[in-house]
This record gives sequence, structure tokens and C-alpha cells, in this order.
Amino acid sequence: MNSTPGTSTPSEPDDVAHLRARVAELFPALREDLEALVRIPSVSNSAFDQAHVAASAEAVAELLRGAGLPEVQILQATGVAGPLGAPAVVARRPAPEGAPTVLLYAHHDVQPPGDAAAWDTDPFVPTEVDGRLFGRGAADDKAGIVAHVGALRALAALGEDLPIGVTVFVEGEEEVGSPSFLPFLHQYQDLLAADVIVVADSSNWKVGVPGLTTSLRGLVDCEVEVAVLGHAVHSGMFGGPVLDALTLLARLITTLHDDQGNVAVDGLVSAPDPSVDYEEADFRADSSVLDGVRLAGEGALSGRLWTKPALSVIGIDAPSVAHASNTLTPRATAKLSLRIAPGQDPAAALAALRTHLEANAPFGAQVTVRDGELGKPFQAPTDSVAMQAARWAFETSWGTAPVDIGIGGSIPFIADLLDVFPDASILVTGVEDPDSRAHGANESVHLGELEKVVLAEALLLTRLAQG
Repeated sequence: MNSTPGTSTPSEPDDVAHLRARVAELFPALREDLEALVRIPSVSNSAFDQAHVAASAEAVAELLRGAGLPEVQILQATGVAGPLGAPAVVARRPAPEGAPTVLLYAHHDVQPPGDAAAWDTDPFVPTEVDGRLFGRGAADDKAGIVAHVGALRALAALGEDLPIGVTVFVEGEEEVGSPSFLPFLHQYQDLLAADVIVVADSSNWKVGVPGLTTSLRGLVDCEVEVAVLGHAVHSGMFGGPVLDALTLLARLITTLHDDQGNVAVDGLVSAPDPSVDYEEADFRADSSVLDGVRLAGEGALSGRLWTKPALSVIGIDAPSVAHASNTLTPRATAKLSLRIAPGQDPAAALAALRTHLEANAPFGAQVTVRDGELGKPFQAPTDSVAMQAARWAFETSWGTAPVDIGIGGSIPFIADLLDVFPDASILVTGVEDPDSRAHGANESVHLGELEKVVLAEALLLTRLAQG
């Protein structure tokens, strides 16, 4: 049965009931801490003032000092030319001799707010509406920071001196692709080494039902340029025998999907369908699909989202409507974003996409493909000791069993974590729900769910400490 935050169930053990009550008692202060973090516009995009990112790191460091961690540092990776990337916070309580260490990850940087007119509230003024706290970063991922801080505070308040090491790593550049993440891991490998890594940057199944993310799609992107002329020419004088580059780029793009909307690039793999499915009505509501728009692809909706490839055009360089002239466009470029299924090698996926684009050059147009990012997919073992501990903790906190979910998006740095710490168990958890709207206008976190996340993480630490 489900329980209200702070309310124990009739058969709940005393230690769980005490921890639940302590989290409830601490939560108003945790909410204030989250609001203070949201007020800092820590956008890591270089077009924004990076002094705010530095201020955010300082604020996070202060929270972790107050959570009882004796070693707190603000660090950056360094290269021959000096600092690389944005400031990260690393806070530690080293493990007793022979005991395991748990690394708790989150990030303190945020996406740009976007169009202010699309927000119902000021993006950097935290505002509660109907039990949700709105603001940029309220969910992604400053709530993840508060989950870590809250779990540690709750355990400390109960006098729990857990026989495990705890390291908190709060990155400052996740929203710009973590460019210095791997150098950071190598440089500070001794500080960050852990047996279990908890990445609090994902989502739950829905409000009232927790989720454990067991799969993530990988990422491949590239730019494809179609060229047909050495320079622009008059559309009336030369149009007809020559099709402009935009028309031919559009024809090339249409070859990427079949008539049902499945990705039509040979050499891409699909993983098995998940054990749960996504109701179409819920998906339409969560994604804001317009009435009458037919969904693409075949098979289970959850499979189309999590375990099959997805290919999107995310940008086009071409003359704008406002600056259009009656000429044939000589060349046009599109940026393609390919999400790849668990089990797919990113380099092989990029090679398959490049082969498809070059083989389908329309009307003999010159097609040039420029490689972009590569990010590995992730598939977690569902029966590891750490995963069993997480299942117990989440079910105890929510009063209902967690759902194994996939995420259609990518967290490429997880592959970096596994490369540097190959023996670590990685748990991907989160504070979001389908209505959190991370990266978009009106981002929010459900406060009741956040309290349950805090309790679940505290319970997870106690269970891991028990071995």
C-alpha cells in the first residue's frame, strides 16, 4: 500500500519508521535549500555568465559540509593550458578499512531558460503550484543534489555512523556534454573510486510509482551537407533542370524512415522490448503530441522509446524565410541525432548512417557527412546485489515496487564511469516524473516524490552498509 510522506505503515520496522519520520522533519529545510540552489542561474553554456556556475559550486560545497562530510573540495580537471571545464564538488567520508564505498552523483549546472514568455513563472524564482516546485534546475538536477544531502542529513541526525565510505560528486558541466568528465575521472580517480555508483539524474515511472533505470540509449550525431551548385543562381533562369539543395536535402531525409516511421538505416540493432509498456494516452499527454498526429514506428511504445533506434533532424542551415531571395540554394546542411539501442556499438552505428546517406544521394548531389558525438548505450544487470538493495529501498519508501524503466535519452558519461571503474555497480535513479519537463519551459519537481527519493536513498545506504 502507498504511504504519505512521513507516515509509516502499520507493519514497518522501527528503524525504517524512525528514518521516515526524520526525513519528514528535515524536508522543509531541504526544500529551502533546493529553492536557494534554483535561484542561482548556473547555466554552463559558454554564452552565459560562468560566475553563476562558480557560485553554484560554492553553494553545493556548503551544503555538503553541513551534511557531515569532512572532506569537501571544489575541483576542475587541468591540462597543459590550465583548468578544463567547470568546477565540480567532491565531498568524502572515507571508508573504514576493508569497507565498501558508495559514490553519489548529481550535477549543479542547468540548461538555459529559453523563451521567458513560455514560462508561467520566472525560471529562477522557485514557485510552488499544486505541490510542484517550478524553476530551472528544480528537477534536473538540483533536486538530485538535495536527495543526496537529505539522505546524509537524515542518517547523521539518527546517529547512524554507517560502516561504509561515502563520496558525493556534483559535476558542473553535464548540460554541455561533460567535455572534461573523462580527464576529471582520470585525474581524481583515487578520490572517486567506489564499489557502487548512484547516478541521480533520471526519472521515475510516474507520480506514486518509483522507477529504476536499467537501460539508456546511446547517441550518435553528425552533419550532412547536400551540394548541387557552385553558387546561387536565379530560380527563374535555371530552375527546372536543377533542383535546389534544400529540396534534395529533404528528399535525402525522407529515406531515413520507412512508411510506418521505423528507422530505415541498415546495420542498426534493436534490443528486446521492455517488460512494461507506455499507455498511448499517457505518452500523448506527456509529450504534447497534437491531436491527429499519428505515432511513428511499430511494436510496443516503450520499445520504440527505449530499445529501438530513433533518428531526428535537430537543425538545418539554409536561408531563412525572412532573408529568402528568388535563387536556387546551392548547398544545405542538416544535423542528425541518432539514438542507438542498448547493445549497439556507436562507431558502427555512425558508419551505417554515413553509408546510408552517401548511398542515397538524390539526383547525384554531392553528399558530405561530418562526424559528431559518440555516446555508448547502457544496460544494467537487474539482479546485482546493489540493484536488489535499491529495489528494497524504493519499495519501502513508496510502498509499491519500482518499475524497471529505460530512458530514450543518453547519459554518455556512464560509459566513462564504467571505463574507469569497471568493477563498480551503477544504479541510475532520479527525482523526475513524466511531467517534470526537464530542459523545457515550466520545469518542476513533485515535492512529495522528492521526499520519497530522499528516504529511499537513506534506506539504500543503510542496506548497502549491511552488505
